[in-house]
Amino acid sequence: MLPADSHSPDTLDLAAIRARHTLLLLGLLWNRDLARVDISRELGLSRSAISSIVTELISVGLVQEVGTRGTGGVGRRATMLNLNTRAAALLGIDLGASHLRVDALDLHCRTLATRTVPHDIALGPQPTYDLLRALSAEVLAEAHLSAAQVALVGVGIPGPVDHDTGRVVQPPNMPGWDGENVRAALQDALNLEVLVDNDANLGALAEARFGAHRGIQDLIYVKVATGIGAGVLLGGRLHRGTRGGAGEIGHISINEQGPVGRSGNPGSLESYAAAQVIEHHARSLRLQGHPTSLTEPITIEDLLAQAGTDPLARVVWEEAGHHLGVAISTTLNLFNPAAVVIGGRLSQAGDVLLRAIRVSAQSRTMRINADRTRIDLGTLGQDAGVLGAGAMMLDSLFTPRGLPHLYGIARMNQNARDLAGSRAPPLAPRPTQTLNAPVSHGGTP
Repeated sequence: MLPADSHSPDTLDLAAIRARHTLLLLGLLWNRDLARVDISRELGLSRSAISSIVTELISVGLVQEVGTRGTGGVGRRATMLNLNTRAAALLGIDLGASHLRVDALDLHCRTLATRTVPHDIALGPQPTYDLLRALSAEVLAEAHLSAAQVALVGVGIPGPVDHDTGRVVQPPNMPGWDGENVRAALQDALNLEVLVDNDANLGALAEARFGAHRGIQDLIYVKVATGIGAGVLLGGRLHRGTRGGAGEIGHISINEQGPVGRSGNPGSLESYAAAQVIEHHARSLRLQGHPTSLTEPITIEDLLAQAGTDPLARVVWEEAGHHLGVAISTTLNLFNPAAVVIGGRLSQAGDVLLRAIRVSAQSRTMRINADRTRIDLGTLGQDAGVLGAGAMMLDSLFTPRGLPHLYGIARMNQNARDLAGSRAPPLAPRPTQTLNAPVSHGGTP
């Protein structure tokens, strides 16, 4: 046995243990209202330990008592506890190739106010930041929130992002953005803490937390739009790779003798199944005399609207689905996920696209990697981006490193409510705090 004064790496850190128990408790309340006795039973902790943590959470405004529940017998009625989802606000930003969306969210990632506008990302960083600043001010005003009530800003980027720095790295679909530090620039523009990740990664987080495949630990989300990317969730955690570039499925060569896409790789998936390529291919087929009711110029909107009815549109989506399936089969054989979810704008082509993907992928995948894997369309639609940003922010806040920051925001909001109730002067602005990059896990907080 070590001497009593020796230092051991296994020495218990009581503060760390309490923080862990607090996070487990918050995770339970994030899912449903519970009484103290329920929490004690589920976490295996004494009622006195639970009461101590609950008292602290109530004091900062993160938890509130919401009525009572009968015990089913003689005795006191149990007081129910509820996560105060308005204790802190989140700002979710979906930055697309042709649009911007900003949502004010509560701690359940429910939208309190939203703005979506057309925007060409090729206009460059500064016009984009200016517009994001204006949209953020609008949604906060509509939601009756001040910037001081916002714990974090989460941003999805349609290109490769160095996760450690928030810097965009050689994005094929974002001309003028190479090397841009989006995290630092938006922190300056909004005067708030900002987290940044690739939009496909956020799509995977969104589907695993809020979608039809909620709770699945091994999931691949494929976003098909102007570009094509994938978010890879393994063991409940995002697989980002060394710098954050994992999942660039659009740049896999599915035909080494094929056409050169935006990435410069011959026969890449994006050179066959990205939005502009599909649109151009449809116009070529029409010029060749393929039967169709579509009129020139054929657009992606036309092809999506008539995906299941127009013969030319059907052929285009079947071919795109075939090419997507070829690339997806590679991910199935590499990672053996439980689910592959197809999202992004082009997923609106629906069943005709999905059937082609399934046939192509499953015919190229080993049976052990195909038998128990579902390939489905996403269920979150246009909300996937902001919900994924919300999931990323929760994954940062509901950690030992993020908890003090969440406490600070919740306590300030609690004090502001108390002062407002007593007609006191407004609270002074909060000091700037810095959070490290989040550790995403894809589960509930």
